[in-house]
Amino acid sequence: MLVIRPVTPADVGQLVELAGLASFGLTTLPKDADFLRRRVRDSERGFGLVADARPGGESYLFVMEETRTGRVLGTAGIVSKVGGFEPFYAFRIETEHSESATLDVHREIVTLHLVREHDGPCEIGSMFLHPEARGRGAGRALSLARFLFIAEHPRSFDETVIAELRGVIDERGHSEFWDAVGRHFYEIDFPKADHLSMLNKRFIADLMPRHPIYVTLLPPAAQAVIGRVHPDTAPALAILEAEGFTATDLVDIFDGGPVVRCRRDDLRLVRESHRAAVVAIDARPAAAPPMLVGTTATAFRACATPLDRRADGVALPREAAEALGVVPGDTVRLGPLRPG
Repeated sequence: MLVIRPVTPADVGQLVELAGLASFGLTTLPKDADFLRRRVRDSERGFGLVADARPGGESYLFVMEETRTGRVLGTAGIVSKVGGFEPFYAFRIETEHSESATLDVHREIVTLHLVREHDGPCEIGSMFLHPEARGRGAGRALSLARFLFIAEHPRSFDETVIAELRGVIDERGHSEFWDAVGRHFYEIDFPKADHLSMLNKRFIADLMPRHPIYVTLLPPAAQAVIGRVHPDTAPALAILEAEGFTATDLVDIFDGGPVVRCRRDDLRLVRESHRAAVVAIDARPAAAPPMLVGTTATAFRACATPLDRRADGVALPREAAEALGVVPGDTVRLGPLRPG
């Protein structure tokens, strides 16, 4: 059984191992034990405040655990509100129209403008799934568990939710966009810049260009990847689009990856999920399609499981009930894993 739960200090060792499997561009999951310990501490603080917190930059990191073995197979995170002392940076794509009657030329000139957001939206990220767990619906459950958590605590998250998706980077950590833009200002390679951005964003403000960047002056290879996702990230983007996320005019300042957005209350799972009482625990699994089920207690846990709907609540399979730590009389929040 796969269960999604808050990260704990005991997970750090497995997080480091998991980070070793991640390719370049997954900034929030570096193979750095000290950094990951700090992330765990920040997450524990966030979960401790979520019951009555208003969005103030709290961090929540979830892991997916295989209950039989205790293996951590994935991570997913939320920041309740980005910005504050360390602003959220992105490039905004703007298009200018120009023409010359003399030459009979009409042009659309695309430019990139640096954006600093100090009072930003909620951001989801840190999504990574062990290769062995892919292709069985685990990634969808892990990603959507965040929205089930948001649905249970909506006031603790900003009204807009964004996701900054990994752009096109090769297996050696080479980014055409970075080489065409960032390298000229920072004089460091992409992997180092990407890692430094998690430790201290000050260098971004110090060195990033303050004037528009004309896209037509960039090499064709760099222009081609602006707003495109890494092939490994395409399935994650498809899941987000099905949940209501749409494209924006923002891209990542390092790899040119897209930023997508959705209003918190318009998220499909937020709209379609609801609370229900657990009225029975069944020894055998139900025949119905799996639902995403999460606890409503402070100690959040979630899993994908079939269940039986009844007039007064739901009956859960025993394995799912044990993974969630619920008994008859408890309340859970549930929602369909897939649209429709």
